[in-house]
Amino acid sequence: MMFCYSSLQAQIVKGTVSADGQPLPGATVIIKGTSKGTTTDFDGFYTIEASADEALIFSYVGFAKKEVLVGSQTEIDVTLEADNTLDEVVVIGYGTQRKSDLTGSVSSVSAEDVNVNPVSRVDQALQGRAAGVQVTQTSGAPGAGSVIRVRGGNSITGSNEPLWVIDGIVVGTNFNLNNISSNDIKSIEILKDASSIAIYGSRGANGVVLVTTKTGTGAGVGKPEVSANVYTSMQMVPELPKMLSQPEQIAYTNESAAFRGAAIPFPDDPSTYPNNDWFDLLLGPAPIYNADMSLTGSNDHVNYYTSLNYFNQEGIIKSTGIEKYIFRSNIDIRLSDKLKTGFRVNYSYIDQQNGLANFGNAIATLPTQAIYNDDGTYNGFDEVVGSPWSNPIANIALNTNETFRNNFLGSFYIDFSPSPKWIIRSTFSPEFDNSKQNRFTSSQSPNLLYLGEGGSASVRTVATKGWNNENTVQYQTDIGENHNITALAGASFQKVKTEIAESEAYGITNDATGFNNLSNSDPVRSIVTSDYNGFQIASFFGRLNYSFKDKYLLTLVGRTDGSSVFAEDNKYEFYPSVAAAWKITEEPFMRNQEVFKELKLRASYGKSGNQAIDPYRTKGILVEANTTLNGIQQTGLTLGRPSNPNLKWETTNSLDIALEASLFNGRIFTELNYYYKKTNDLLLDVTIPKQTGFTSQLQNVGSLENKGWEFSLNTINITNENFNWKSTLMLSSNKNKILDLGDVDYIDVVVDEILGSGNTRLMVGESVPVFTGVKFLGTWKSQEEIDASGLTDPQVVGGAKYHDENGDGIISREDAVVLGSPLPDIIFGFENTFSYKNFDFSIYLQGTEGNEVYNLRMQNHFFNRGETTKFAEVADRWTPDNPTSDIPRAGGDAVTSTPPNSAYVEDGSHIRLKNVRLTYNMPVEKMGLDGLKNASIYLTGTNLFLWSDFRLIDPEGSKFGRSGLGNIAQGYNDGAYPNPRTITLGLNVTF
Repeated sequence: MMFCYSSLQAQIVKGTVSADGQPLPGATVIIKGTSKGTTTDFDGFYTIEASADEALIFSYVGFAKKEVLVGSQTEIDVTLEADNTLDEVVVIGYGTQRKSDLTGSVSSVSAEDVNVNPVSRVDQALQGRAAGVQVTQTSGAPGAGSVIRVRGGNSITGSNEPLWVIDGIVVGTNFNLNNISSNDIKSIEILKDASSIAIYGSRGANGVVLVTTKTGTGAGVGKPEVSANVYTSMQMVPELPKMLSQPEQIAYTNESAAFRGAAIPFPDDPSTYPNNDWFDLLLGPAPIYNADMSLTGSNDHVNYYTSLNYFNQEGIIKSTGIEKYIFRSNIDIRLSDKLKTGFRVNYSYIDQQNGLANFGNAIATLPTQAIYNDDGTYNGFDEVVGSPWSNPIANIALNTNETFRNNFLGSFYIDFSPSPKWIIRSTFSPEFDNSKQNRFTSSQSPNLLYLGEGGSASVRTVATKGWNNENTVQYQTDIGENHNITALAGASFQKVKTEIAESEAYGITNDATGFNNLSNSDPVRSIVTSDYNGFQIASFFGRLNYSFKDKYLLTLVGRTDGSSVFAEDNKYEFYPSVAAAWKITEEPFMRNQEVFKELKLRASYGKSGNQAIDPYRTKGILVEANTTLNGIQQTGLTLGRPSNPNLKWETTNSLDIALEASLFNGRIFTELNYYYKKTNDLLLDVTIPKQTGFTSQLQNVGSLENKGWEFSLNTINITNENFNWKSTLMLSSNKNKILDLGDVDYIDVVVDEILGSGNTRLMVGESVPVFTGVKFLGTWKSQEEIDASGLTDPQVVGGAKYHDENGDGIISREDAVVLGSPLPDIIFGFENTFSYKNFDFSIYLQGTEGNEVYNLRMQNHFFNRGETTKFAEVADRWTPDNPTSDIPRAGGDAVTSTPPNSAYVEDGSHIRLKNVRLTYNMPVEKMGLDGLKNASIYLTGTNLFLWSDFRLIDPEGSKFGRSGLGNIAQGYNDGAYPNPRTITLGLNVTF
C-alpha cells in the first residue's frame, strides 16, 4: 500500500511548449481525463502538478495535440506540429504570433534558407527569399553588403534601407552584418506593411528585418549537445567582359591617334610589345574556410546556446579578403516560476583587406602596358597617355589598406510574470563598435618615384557606443469562450554617439615604419581631422490584438517617437495603424467544402515615418575660411550651410490588402498582397535666392508613391515514405513614382563628375531615379547626311550620331530624354527541394525582369580614344572599309563630344542559378556511430550560371553601394567586383 501510494503521489512537472523553434505562449496543458490544467507563459513555460501514472495533453489552436505520460519525468519539453503553413509561429515586433493570427504582412526566412549557401553576411542569403523584398548584391568582394528595398524606396535624401533588429536589439540601418554568424540564426522575419512596422514607428518606414538567434530551449535536456559545421570553398573567376585582343587594341589605338594627327603609339609589329592579360594577373581562384562550434543545452532552470565561428575568405581579386572571429552566448535563467532573466552577447573581431587593386584596373589597362622596366624595377609610366601610371602589381606588393573592427552587441533582460496573464519585461542593450583603418602608399611606388613626391600614410579610427532600453508590459486574457485580448504597452530609449579621428601624412621617404609613425613625413603637408555626431530617440508604443471566435481579428498599434535630430517644435510624431483579418474558412458556409483548409482575408492601413537626415542637419555649420587683413592672410570661420529649424519627419501612409490560402489539405499554400504607399514631406535640397549667401537649403517638399503586388506559392508536390518534392515561388512587382518636387519638374543628379549632369534625373511622374540622356543613332554614314542634319556643332563621318531632340542644331543636355529605370518590373525566386531516403537536393533560381542598367564603362570602352581598352564588339567599328557599321570610328571623339546617351543604358534583366545543394544525411545508428545524434555531408554550388545580355556580364553590381548617393542612384555599374562561382564541401555533425 505504501508503494502504491508513493507511485501515485503528485509531483511538480515543468517544461516548455514550442513550435517551429519558437515558444508558444498561451498553449494549454491538461491532465488527461480531468479538467485540471494550465497555460504556458510568454516564453512557452508551464508548471503543473501531476502523478506518475497520469498523462499530459498539450494543445494549441491550429496544432496537432500531443500526449505524454508523466512517469518519473519532472521536466517535459514538447514541440507541437502545425497542421499547415498558416499555423507556423513567426516573430513579430516585441513577441511571437501564429501566422494564422497575423493581420499584417510578414515574410519568414528559415535557418535552412539562410545556411543553404555559404555567405559571410546574412543579407546575402535573403535574395529572392521574400516577396516584395529586392536584394541587390552590390559587389562580390569579401564582406560586401547588399542594397535592400522592402516594397520600394520611400525617401530621396534619407536612407531607404530597412531597420535591423537582432534578438530585440534595434541596431539601425547601417549595422555591419559581418558581425554576426549566419550559423547562429534561427529565423528571420521581414515586416512589410503598416500594421507590422508601426510598432517601430519612425524607425520602420522602410521595413523591419527581425533576426532571431538560437537558444537552448528544448535541446540537450540532461546532456549538452555539441554541434560542428565546417566547410571549405573554392571561389572561381566567373565569365568576364570580352575585350579587344592585343593586336586589335594596338590597331584601334594607332587608328585613333592617326585620325587626331597624333604620334602613332605602336609603330612596330604587335609581337614586339607586351601582351599582358590583366584579368589573369589580378584575378584568380580563392579559398574560403569556415568552422562553427556550438554548445547547447537546457534543464529545469537554465537553457543556453554558446558558439564560436571562424571565417576566412580570400577574394578572387588579389589583396582582398576578410577574416572573422565571432563569439555568441545566449543564456536564459529561470529564477522562479514568475521570474526569469538572461542575456544575449555577441562579440566579433574582423580583419578586412580592402584591396590594393580593383576590377577597373583589370578592365581598363592596355595589354601593352609594361609591368616592369628593363632593369627589373616596377614600371610607373604610361607611354601612351604620357603620364605617371599607378601600377596595380606594384601596389599589391608594396602598399597596405586594412581595417580592423571590434564589435560588442549585448542584451540583458528580466521577465516578471505575476500571473500567466501578465508579462513585464525590461531589457538593456549596449553596443560598442571600434574600427581602425591603416593605409600606406610606399615611397617606392613607381608613379611616386617618377613624380618625386614620397609616400603617404593615414590612420583613421571610428568609435561608436550606444545603448537601448526597452520596457514592455503584456496582458493576455480570454473573455468568455469567444473573445481573446492581448495588449502590449512599452517605452523605448536609445542613445548613440560616434567619434572619428584621422591623421594623414605625405612626403614619407622611408618605408621602415609605414603607418606606425606618421611623424616621419613632411609636416607642412600633414592633415589632421576629427568629427563627432550622435542622436537620441525616446519612444512610447502600444498594441492591442483582439480575436472574436478565432475568426475575426483586429490589431491596433500606435507609437510616438521623439528624435534629437529635429528642432524643438518638430521632435515628436505619432504613428498609428489599424489592421483586420477574417478567417473565411471558419464560417459555416465553408465547412463542407474540401478545397480550402484555411482561407484568410486581411487588410491594414497606417502611418510610419523616417527621420531621413543625419544629426545636426537642422543647424548651420561653420567651415574654415581665409581672408586678408592688413595684407596678411588670416584664418577664420564662416557659415557653411543655412540652418532650417522647420525640418520634420518624412511620413509614409500605406495600405495593404492580402489573401492567404491553404488548399488541398495543406498541399498548397499561397499568398497574394496588394499595397499602396505615399510618402509626404520629402527632405530635398531646394534652390534658394543667392542673396541669402547660399545656393540651396534642405527643406520638406514633395511626395512620392510606391504601389505593387506580391505573390508567393508553396507546394508539396510529392510526399511518401522515401521521396518528397516541394516547390517555392516568389514573385513581386513595385512601381515607384515621384508625385511632387516642390516648384520644379525635375532635379538633375550628378553621379559622375566626368560625365557631368544629364544622365540621372528626379522627375515628377517618373521613378526614383530615371536614366536620362540623348538618343544614340549609330554613326554618320556620309558628309551629305551631316550637312542635311541641320546641326551646327562639329560632326564627322563615322563618328557618333545623336538625336537633336529640341531641334536647336546643338547636341546638349537639353536634348536628354528618359532612357530607362533601375527598378525591375518583376523580382522572382524559384526553389525546388527533393529528398530521397538519406539524400536531399535543392536548386534555387532568382532574378529580375524589366530593369535597366547604366553602364558607366561605355564612355571609355566604346566611344572614347585609344588610351583605354575597348569592348570586343568595337572590332566591327566604322572604317572606310566598313562604312555601314553603327559603332563609332576610332578617334571620332576628338571632333564630337560624348554626352550621356542611350548606348549607356542596357537591359538588366537576368536569371541566376543562385544555389545548388546536395546533402547526404548519414544513418548514424545503422553505421554504429555511437555518440552521434546526426551527421551530414553537403556539396554546394553558388552563382553557377548567369543568363544576361549585359556587356559587363553581371548587371547586379552597383557603383555607389547602399548609402549616400547610392540611396537613390542604383543600377549604375562601373565594372563591380565580380560575384565568384563557388563550390563548397562541408560536414555538419551533432554529438
